[in-house]
Amino acid sequence: MRLFLPSRFLRMIALLAITALPCLAAEVAVLKNGFTIQHERRESVGELTRLYISADGASYVDVPTADIDHYEEAPPELAAPAPAGKGPLGASAGFPGLPRTNLTDVVNEAGGRYRLDPDLINSVIKAESDFKVHAVSPKGAQGLMQLMPGTASQLGVPNAFDPQANVNGGTRYLRELLERYNFDLLKALAAYNAGPQRVEQYGGVPPYRETQAYVARIVKDFNRKKIAQGAAAPPAEKAAAAKTAKPKTSAPVANKHTSKPLTQAKASTAPSQ
Repeated sequence: MRLFLPSRFLRMIALLAITALPCLAAEVAVLKNGFTIQHERRESVGELTRLYISADGASYVDVPTADIDHYEEAPPELAAPAPAGKGPLGASAGFPGLPRTNLTDVVNEAGGRYRLDPDLINSVIKAESDFKVHAVSPKGAQGLMQLMPGTASQLGVPNAFDPQANVNGGTRYLRELLERYNFDLLKALAAYNAGPQRVEQYGGVPPYRETQAYVARIVKDFNRKKIAQGAAAPPAEKAAAAKTAKPKTSAPVANKHTSKPLTQAKASTAPSQ
């Protein structure tokens, strides 16, 4: 006995089956707060959307589905980024017109020029672009240190996708912000993310989840590096550092590789921007 089902009913079943399957194409989730999350695939888990960051599914982040504005196809050059901080940038990153550049050399040079710890610069780059030379935010910020076109122009950066020019300009801007806030690193990082006018409006880190999480992420990453360096130091150096170490939130300047860990910044539960 054959069972005949209306074609409309069959189409509905097929549609439900498709929507229940996880999306397997590399794409970018654009959140309502302006954040973007690149992922390999996604699937619905109740009221959450699980975004798989790695292709093997070992790393993922759960985001409330209501917080996601829309999805965009990941640009080809973003679909398989090179490992962060490894190898030359420029021509190998999909820009054949740019010279091959070693990011470590670029960061060390900028740190020396503007007297900032290269580890701090790397922590900012990780938070801003995850070391993607060609990263572009929904608001138009570009390159490794996510310079807005107007800011890049003021800093003398003609091409924000040039790794050396971008890092040099972003480090210079961070140094200017540090000087503006008397080397209060938390205020400088908040101003880098939300703008100086917001820091001055609130007299410190503004009550935006995005900005507070951004500041905390950089401080935590920088602290992790310094703690690891301290653990690897000879016993004599550890003893000397223990006598002089003090928690601080001022910027790690001048000494390129000997900065102490900073006091942890914590993201609050304040309303988002």
